[in-house]
Amino acid sequence: MRKAVFLAIFVFCILPCTVALAYSGAILTTNADCNGVNLNLYNTKDDVYLDGGPAHPGAAGLPDGSYCVKVVEPNGTLLGMSAAGAVHVTDGIFDQCYQLMAICVTASSLGTDTPVAGFDTTSNPGGEYKVIVSPDCNFANGTTKEDNFKVRSEPSQESAGIGADKFYDANANGVWDEGEVEIPGWKICIQELPAGTPDCNHVTPIYISVTPGSYLLTEGTPVEGNWIHTTPVSKTLTVGDGEEKEADFGNVCLGPGGGLTLGFWSNKNGGVLFNTSDLALMVNLNLRNADGTAFDPSKYNAFRTWILSATATNMAYMLSAQLAAMELNVAHGKVSGTALVYAPCLIGTETAGANALGFISVNDLMSAANTSLGFYSYTPSGDPNRAYQECLKTTLDSANNNLNFVQGSPCPFSF
Repeated sequence: MRKAVFLAIFVFCILPCTVALAYSGAILTTNADCNGVNLNLYNTKDDVYLDGGPAHPGAAGLPDGSYCVKVVEPNGTLLGMSAAGAVHVTDGIFDQCYQLMAICVTASSLGTDTPVAGFDTTSNPGGEYKVIVSPDCNFANGTTKEDNFKVRSEPSQESAGIGADKFYDANANGVWDEGEVEIPGWKICIQELPAGTPDCNHVTPIYISVTPGSYLLTEGTPVEGNWIHTTPVSKTLTVGDGEEKEADFGNVCLGPGGGLTLGFWSNKNGGVLFNTSDLALMVNLNLRNADGTAFDPSKYNAFRTWILSATATNMAYMLSAQLAAMELNVAHGKVSGTALVYAPCLIGTETAGANALGFISVNDLMSAANTSLGFYSYTPSGDPNRAYQECLKTTLDSANNNLNFVQGSPCPFSF
């Protein structure tokens, strides 16, 4: 009978099989100082550290080498996994005290482009977890050491809210002032920081519930090129539990404002409008000839010849011609002197009336041009004042051609 039993055992063991290994030593969860023994209840996941060595002083330690770690629910459901060799044993003892949240990646993010450090929350109603250590990353039977621990119910994270809206910044000051209208349907991209994927499937007005954190909101730029941003294109919102914040974005669009060109004021239609008051207006301005001398016309024909002959060899001459045309536009009610035009080249020039965003009224623009002509009558290539006069000339030219007036209401847009 004994012989039969022996043979049965022998036959079983010579068949292909994995024999369970008897590993010495033990692992345990502990605190950050690694001085807690048999701790098994923690306030948060961050408080859980892993140590290992002899089960009792003087007993055999763990086999030296590298180990894998995983965290599971009591029923074995994987919650987090370390990389191979995440912990190491020397002389039977862990080389250091390892924080579980630092060496593991959540099971829910394994295999994704953005793995998340830590381990997922257990579904166990008692907040119970199990940590398992093995030199075999497949955690074969007989190669593992394990310990159970609990984490107190963590405070539930409330939802937060972020929003975005778009307004038509009619006075181009970068502020949503009373009376300025909302622009619905403007595209906004939302990106969770630091490395979330931007989601551009949002249009104003927007309100969404999010988890507390930081979010980058970026407004779209429409296909139509006449739209100008008057607020930063991107804004970051940081919201805590239960907080709600909104980013407002301002824009204006540019277009016509009644301007008539140099060509109009030199043809028969302009000649019909031109009168003695206009001659007096021209004489009172600091208009310049090609050589920098003052231009004070006594007849329309002299004015017509002068404005038709204007060139930029002396920038003061060409600026004078554009200024004269705009002064006539305003004098004849074609353009409002209080209308705003876009002049980005004036940013940083300290021009009176120009705001930090590069917008200026027609009246202030004409005043700046006339003042410059009074000081600098001859500005050929290389003159230090030429660039500023060219900026004024270009802005007036765009206005005389109905290109850069701030429109009173939103224009069409598409993305």
